[in-house]
Amino acid sequence: MYFIPLTRRQIDLNSMQSTTVSRKTAWLRVVLLAIAAFVFNTTEFVPVGLLSDIAASYGMKTADVGIMLTIYAWVVALLSLPLMLLTRNIERRLLLAVLFILFIVSHVLSSVAWDFTSLVISRIGIALAHAVFWSITASLAIRVAPAGKKTQALSMLATGTALAMVLGVPIGRIVGQYLGWRTTFGMIGLSALVLLVLLIRVLPRLPSEHTGSLSSVPMLFRRPALVAMYILVTVVVTAHYTAYSYIEPFMQVVANADENFTTLLLLLFGSAGIIGSVLFSTLGNKFPSAMLVTAIAIITLSMGLLVFAAVRPAAITLLCILWGMAMMMIGLAMQVRVLSLAPDATDVAMSLFSGIYNIGIGAGALLGNQVSSHMKMSDVGNVGGLIGLAALFWCITIFRRYPQLRSNG
Repeated sequence: MYFIPLTRRQIDLNSMQSTTVSRKTAWLRVVLLAIAAFVFNTTEFVPVGLLSDIAASYGMKTADVGIMLTIYAWVVALLSLPLMLLTRNIERRLLLAVLFILFIVSHVLSSVAWDFTSLVISRIGIALAHAVFWSITASLAIRVAPAGKKTQALSMLATGTALAMVLGVPIGRIVGQYLGWRTTFGMIGLSALVLLVLLIRVLPRLPSEHTGSLSSVPMLFRRPALVAMYILVTVVVTAHYTAYSYIEPFMQVVANADENFTTLLLLLFGSAGIIGSVLFSTLGNKFPSAMLVTAIAIITLSMGLLVFAAVRPAAITLLCILWGMAMMMIGLAMQVRVLSLAPDATDVAMSLFSGIYNIGIGAGALLGNQVSSHMKMSDVGNVGGLIGLAALFWCITIFRRYPQLRSNG
């Protein structure tokens, strides 16, 4: 998952955009970038709803297929910063075109993958494109937005990102359920091809500028409160993805749920994130510390109760709604704190945040793989809950030690 940082420096950049471009064209450029954000985030998480189908097609255990979630997330986490620096002097429209071509070719390979190894290779190609895409997209949205609408452009980009969980993953699962998982990847690749054509037509040449450097990284890691927050991000996200990565096979194996009900749960989980976002925007400033502590407690309890609620449709439905709401609030609350702790190096701080978030995704998926392989599928929630409990205690501890973390900045 990726969060779009909003900085005064970014908003002020490129305010000299040509007035000859109509507002309609400018907004079209922003909308296309937001749709691209939706597509890129959808492909990262859509395998969560397809693990059982992919495993069946290769005659593998579902837990073993889940390792590709870890590989994808860690490729993004480890290579985002190096690839951003490697490509920092490339004209942005050209770079975006190259990324889309890699993205599309990798999805073609995903849709025809003849064995699991070839599928993993295709996912690595997608992850490489993903890593660079998220290094440049926020600044591109700002540069092409209508004059005075930089904030709205970033908000639209963030909306595209959020909708990937709300609509992208459930739709991808539905397509895979009825037409096969290969069709899901093929349709994502086709969508990217259409987007590529449109972006090339509407985007102007965008010379690379203001790419930044690594000079502020050591400075950031000398801030104890910020480091403590990064640790919290790692632990919370690992806890969440230990259970969430395997929610689809969990429901089939443990609850004997049919495919349609599992799809509904994924849709409700994603949709609940919207409610969580609204709650955060309305109550986050009034109860900043209580909201984060409560949200971590909710996801911890949800994972702990997962095995008991699974066989009761009403209970598992309510649990997934609460879990989805809480996870969205946690992501937003942690993002705001990272931004407030590094106002002088927001870009790098958020790049590190994104990388650490993906380390947590990969670690959780790997741990879920090990739990379901060496213990039981029903234990993924219990293990995730135990890690969530550790995250809860860590959160309370750092709130006491660093009072600045108790507010949203």
